[in-house]
Amino acid sequence: MATQKKSPPVRGLEGVVAGDTEISYVDGDNGELYYRGYHLDELAGKVSYEELVYLLWYGKLPNKKELEAFASFLTNNMKLPPEIVEIIQLAPPRTNLMTLLRTCQSALGMFDPDGGKISEEANNRKSVRILAQNAAIVAAIHRLEVGEKVLSPSAKMGFAENFLYMFFGRKPNKLDVQVFDCLLVLHADHGLAASSFAARVTVSTLAGMHSAITTALATLKGRLHGGANTRVMQMLEEIDSPTSVKKYISTMLSDGKKVMGFGHRMYKVEDPRSRHLRKYSQKLVSRPGVANLYEISQRIEKQVMQEKGIFPNIDFYSATVQHALGIPKEYFTCIFAVARTAGWIAHIREQFADNRLIRPTSRYIGGYGNKFVPIDKRE
Repeated sequence: MATQKKSPPVRGLEGVVAGDTEISYVDGDNGELYYRGYHLDELAGKVSYEELVYLLWYGKLPNKKELEAFASFLTNNMKLPPEIVEIIQLAPPRTNLMTLLRTCQSALGMFDPDGGKISEEANNRKSVRILAQNAAIVAAIHRLEVGEKVLSPSAKMGFAENFLYMFFGRKPNKLDVQVFDCLLVLHADHGLAASSFAARVTVSTLAGMHSAITTALATLKGRLHGGANTRVMQMLEEIDSPTSVKKYISTMLSDGKKVMGFGHRMYKVEDPRSRHLRKYSQKLVSRPGVANLYEISQRIEKQVMQEKGIFPNIDFYSATVQHALGIPKEYFTCIFAVARTAGWIAHIREQFADNRLIRPTSRYIGGYGNKFVPIDKRE
């Protein structure tokens, strides 16, 4: 029997091009990120999350009229069927929040008025509903967890402001909205990350948008993809003061442990998203309990850079920023999911536009010629 030609194994598909995209580009060597041809620095802090979503989905920044209509459509859909609220209420105590979000998203597919339709018109409507309802689910989970009623969105607020209002139960201040809005923009898409690829694989079977988003959420739940900022926050909480940083980090490094929030599979230099969050973290230091964390973060960054030459990634300062906003660390990955839903949907729409079933091959490294032995003669 002819054997297959041996070639070096590609672990984790590293360096393998799995398809073409116009959505985003990660230049890991130079530390650059582009959304639809726009450098991240051209957009972060300058466009709202709604504008960024429109850009990712439709390939251009909206004009004022388009933005108003799109933002209104999003706000109007930040409501949940009562059955979804009931699912949240029925969840056992201590249920993993990403598990609950994934389950609710899957269930939403049963209540969507467009059901299994995959026409462009249906997908346009479902895109908005899925993004808006993912945010509403996370807000509802928190409201019910703290024993408060689930809130409806306000037509007078944008996406970021509505989320904070529905999450905390109070109108957020201007700085909180600005910071959270930019946080969403920074997390919106990042090339063909594991969850985005998983979503494209699912939708390539024509399984539908809700199935693909459910797949993406399930993939993000894995600790090798999501949750790093939660673990950054846990680390920051363990360091009681800035003067304790040197010993804590030195011990971690000497024990061969990974310092959470540093290094990235794609970036060889600084993650361009981290510098924006560092800036916002610095803006928030006047708040109780945050100044200390910011100084601790600064000392950790300096020490890891000096001793290991490793740069912080987006997760490092997003932990401090979200903590300053009052978001419990258990919700950090869910917030990531809310933001990244825009990118997942962009990839789903792009896959639909020129679909072919994603079915790679594998390199067989097993044996040949095994002889069958009846069960009564097997040892």
